[in-house]
Amino acid sequence: MDKKLENILIIDYGSQYTQLIARRIRELEVFCSIYPYNKITNKLITELNPSAIILSGGPKSVLDKNSPKLTSNILNLQKPILGICYGMQLLTKTLSGKVKRSTKREYGYTLINIKKKSLIFKGIKKNKIKVWMSHGDNIKKIPNSFSISSISDNNIISSIESKKSKIYCLQFHPEVFHTDNGLKIIYNFLFNISKIKNKFKIKNFIDDKILELKNKIKDKNIICGISGGVDSTVTAYLLSKAVNKNLFCIFVDHGLLRKNESNQVEKIFREKFGRKFIKINASNIFLKKLKNISDPEQKRIIIGKTFIELFEKAAKKISNVHFLGQGTLYPDVIESIPFFGGPTAKIKSHHNVGGLPKKMKLKVVEPLRELFKDEVRNVGKKLNIDKHLLLRHPFPGPGLAIRIPGEINKTKIKILQEADFIFVNYLKEKKIYNNIWQAFVVLLPIKSVGVMGDKRTYNYCCSIRAVTSVDGMTADFYMFTKDQIQELTGRIINNVLGINRVLFDFTSKPPGTIEWE
Repeated sequence: MDKKLENILIIDYGSQYTQLIARRIRELEVFCSIYPYNKITNKLITELNPSAIILSGGPKSVLDKNSPKLTSNILNLQKPILGICYGMQLLTKTLSGKVKRSTKREYGYTLINIKKKSLIFKGIKKNKIKVWMSHGDNIKKIPNSFSISSISDNNIISSIESKKSKIYCLQFHPEVFHTDNGLKIIYNFLFNISKIKNKFKIKNFIDDKILELKNKIKDKNIICGISGGVDSTVTAYLLSKAVNKNLFCIFVDHGLLRKNESNQVEKIFREKFGRKFIKINASNIFLKKLKNISDPEQKRIIIGKTFIELFEKAAKKISNVHFLGQGTLYPDVIESIPFFGGPTAKIKSHHNVGGLPKKMKLKVVEPLRELFKDEVRNVGKKLNIDKHLLLRHPFPGPGLAIRIPGEINKTKIKILQEADFIFVNYLKEKKIYNNIWQAFVVLLPIKSVGVMGDKRTYNYCCSIRAVTSVDGMTADFYMFTKDQIQELTGRIINNVLGINRVLFDFTSKPPGTIEWE
């Protein structure tokens, strides 16, 4: 990150909405970083030198003995602070106000009444707005020198502030789409309260990153993993701008790609990188190692470890290799961070997050680690990457391995490839592919009885999944029409041997994830 760029520090107390705070801030072209509350140190704060601080919501109660506390020196920084939900209660308790347990949880849409002129509500013309609440505790007594700026229709204090200290607290979630003027409220905190001046521009990011990569890699060689997806493609193109002569792109075909994808990737990148594009046919290796493995985390670990082994082997054939380039994005980093001290609280592991084994003497280079997916696409546009590559739906590193719950074999892979191919082509044919963030088929580990041509069948079930999203951090299911569902079901069952039942996934994120595993 450019040292001159202003940075908002988001301290995460475990809220499901924390990533949304970051997304809304990035939409306003301001740089921000998320760190768990238990990773905040004086050293980190000094390094980040944040222009302002946001305290997220969280599932705990500040009244519990072991609830997360406020890092002691945060208030001493005299930086603007925005406390949201748990963050509001934590600030209130820390500053000698009083928090009480509610007899009734306030969740969902709530109307609040703005009681005074406030910078946080600047430009909002209505005195009553609809907001999204999600809390069990509320404020009984505000801290000294604070004032109440809004109260909900349920007679609960919904915002307080100390203009002198530049501390603003909201009981509701401005980051959630359901809150009226939510983005405006965040805008007010960034620009009217925190006085942010230097916006985060993609063009500046590219220029700074190219210079950073040149200075870091110098005359050493770097290998970059290619999958054909947006992340690895933009990573490779960005690296080529910085150190083209020293870049070697390696494509590992693990046999878990979509139909025809291996050949398509090879054609595109062979034209771009010529002899410095290396393809490794490793489908048999991966399938052998995944034999009898059902647990999704084990699948990810095995695939990640095997990737590293193959890269290590490839690197030894190239002289002067010191670096490995990866297409890690900020959501990958966020979702891999454990909360409350234990690994079970993290959402999932990512095989491209966490570095390399010590025995492999390569340093990881992750040029896109600070960006969200839509920002990566914007980088790709600036680098003049073909739209076909940039607009492709996200595809997981472990590939179809995590779209086949249970054990994996060649037969299941073939069935899924065919079904997925029909689904994606249908979306393109109907010109709705670009309206959808991600769409794919999941092959379920169960069979069901069916009837085809007056004969009994006993074949696999599959589920079609399509979601809309901005960045993948939250998502809603895409609603097909009945006719579309009927047509899709017919095409898959009539053309894919091995499937006799098609289901549709109506789950949003949260509570689900986009992928099934």
